[in-house]
Amino acid sequence: MTQEANTVILQILLLAAAVGALVYFVRSGQSVGVRASKRIAFGAFIVLNIYAVLRPDDLTYLARAVGIGRGTDLLVYLLVVAFVFGMLNTYLRDREISQHLTNLARQIAVRDAELTRRENDLEQRLTALEQQATTNGHRPAATEPAATASADELGTARSTGS
Repeated sequence: MTQEANTVILQILLLAAAVGALVYFVRSGQSVGVRASKRIAFGAFIVLNIYAVLRPDDLTYLARAVGIGRGTDLLVYLLVVAFVFGMLNTYLRDREISQHLTNLARQIAVRDAELTRRENDLEQRLTALEQQATTNGHRPAATEPAATASADELGTARSTGS
């Protein structure tokens, strides 16, 4: 194969990868929460990538216009900036997720403490009622309806004559 044929094949592969990344980004279920600015930035990055693959001489011209010797160097510098942006974005998202997890853990701990407090209050009330019934001469038996049935069950039992 000639050098030009190899270049065309590489360009086709790079374009397919760029379009595939764009399609995946747009269609993935996770992209729902992605802000519009990130979508626009990613779309612009893909468009510039496609342009650079199709017109590498223009990239070299642009690089020389801004004082960089080669288009490849300019592309590497831009990729470093994109990488730093991606890492910063990932860090901020992880920090936000960590904060949400901390808040959820606090809410669960408070709810569990409240449930434990309510259970303890109910146990104390039940103990007080049992002690009061014992001091009044009534010993609650395990077979008495008050000890084993709820108020709804008692009401139903009394209304049916059981």
